[in-house]
Amino acid sequence: MTKYIFCTGGVVSSVGKGVTAAAIGRILKARGLKVAIQKLDPYLNVDPGTMSPYQHGEVFVTADGAETDLDLGHYERFIDEHLNRTCNVTAGRVYMNVLEKERRGDYLGGTIQVIPHITNEIKRCIVLVAKETNADVVIVEVGGTVGDIESQPFLEAIRQMRQGIGRNDALFIHVTYLPHIGATGELKTKPTQHSVRELRSMGIQPQVIVARSDHEVEKELCDKIALFCDVDQEAVIPLVTTDLLYGVPLLLEDAGLGNYLVEALGLPRRKPELGDWRAMTARMRALTENGHAPVRIGIVGKYVELHDAYMSVKEALYHAASAQNRRLEIEWLYSGDLEKDRGWDVLESVDGIVVPGGFGYRGIEGKILAARFARERKVPYLGLCLGMQTMCIEFARDVLGYEDANSSEFETNSEHTVIDLMHEQRAVTELGGTMRLGVYPCRLVAGSKAGSAYGNADCVEERHRHRFEFNNVYRNAFADAGMLFSGISPDGHLVEIAEVQDHPFMVGSQFHPEFLSRPNAPHPLFSKLVEAALEHGKTR
Repeated sequence: MTKYIFCTGGVVSSVGKGVTAAAIGRILKARGLKVAIQKLDPYLNVDPGTMSPYQHGEVFVTADGAETDLDLGHYERFIDEHLNRTCNVTAGRVYMNVLEKERRGDYLGGTIQVIPHITNEIKRCIVLVAKETNADVVIVEVGGTVGDIESQPFLEAIRQMRQGIGRNDALFIHVTYLPHIGATGELKTKPTQHSVRELRSMGIQPQVIVARSDHEVEKELCDKIALFCDVDQEAVIPLVTTDLLYGVPLLLEDAGLGNYLVEALGLPRRKPELGDWRAMTARMRALTENGHAPVRIGIVGKYVELHDAYMSVKEALYHAASAQNRRLEIEWLYSGDLEKDRGWDVLESVDGIVVPGGFGYRGIEGKILAARFARERKVPYLGLCLGMQTMCIEFARDVLGYEDANSSEFETNSEHTVIDLMHEQRAVTELGGTMRLGVYPCRLVAGSKAGSAYGNADCVEERHRHRFEFNNVYRNAFADAGMLFSGISPDGHLVEIAEVQDHPFMVGSQFHPEFLSRPNAPHPLFSKLVEAALEHGKTR
């Protein structure tokens, strides 16, 4: 029978539940268990696909084409499993499912209520993860903070879950924050006590408390939390802010959480295989402690004020740099500043450039300018989705001489729309969940930079999220001028990868390779970018 671990959060938001859930997944997988992780989001949007990156951060795309919370990126990077659309459920999706059933008459005219109809639907969504993944353990993170009115149906649902499946098959973990009072130099447990009391008032008694803090947590403080919150002393796990995200599983394991969970849930007692993970984190930490020379990468984007908008890009760069024993330094550059003749000194200083995805016209000309800078100065460049499209627009304008070249997303009256709406998208009217989403195959051209990056594989599969594509009318003109389309869909229609031939590394992908990068297995395109950036850095 599948075991369930429910993670709730208290005291403040953004306390680190997502990373904690992912880290727990890693230490359980290290024991040979199959793990899946689900995020329950209390907002009423059906999914984050149409939400502003400034509010929500990155939209992570699963292999089966679901637009999900960025925490699923953490989950996949830590447990190295491909999650699916069942692993992110919003309140909007739950209510939509219930109302669609009501409209069909599935409830036979009954009055629809939060309890039992909404809570039953939430429970159905949780159990569905176990059915579809065949996981030994399903970890469920409940978004928001205990006390939020939006989270109450989810908390009631997980309370009922434990009652229904059995107390030995489900476990509650509460992640809280210990504030530090500077005047007295003390960590305070009272907010944690109140948070647990709020949780208990809803019928949930946490068996484990993960106490987040920016300062060392003494054992006496953990014992106090155990006493006042009625949990075992060994089940109060201090989690001090760390300089290395991927070190969190080891902190939890070394604090005894893995063994406690195994005992509490009656899971097989196996020695955790974390040797490779420990070696990886030791190498990563040594890069900062021993003063290794950095590789400096500029991310030229539209949403750089919120780094979470490019979470997977940032992590993919970190994976690639650390694998080559280099410390990563990211220069965040708002593309709109380049349009105003600002930020060029930053661009001059970097070893490589990444132009990530995005939507809308704001800042587009700045991305095009960044692509021109990279092409003319021979600076290594990786364009992701929109970054590939702006690379092609720049090439059309400055190499082919099509001065008005553009994308029909931004300029419908251009004579040369080298980027155009996909044919299958032209009848689409709704925005949510209607893009080209999920995994699609890409055939590689032998001898190309992209083909070399992938180890000369014939075909690879990558995740997509876009409506617009390269306009095939211009393929021959681009090819004649020195652009190689090194990745094509198997039917020969869609340009997946473009690269400038007389350039050390100027590659753009229509897909999002960042979603498949792992800390112990960097994505090939990011690895090649970093390699090229290191070579470029030697010549600057």
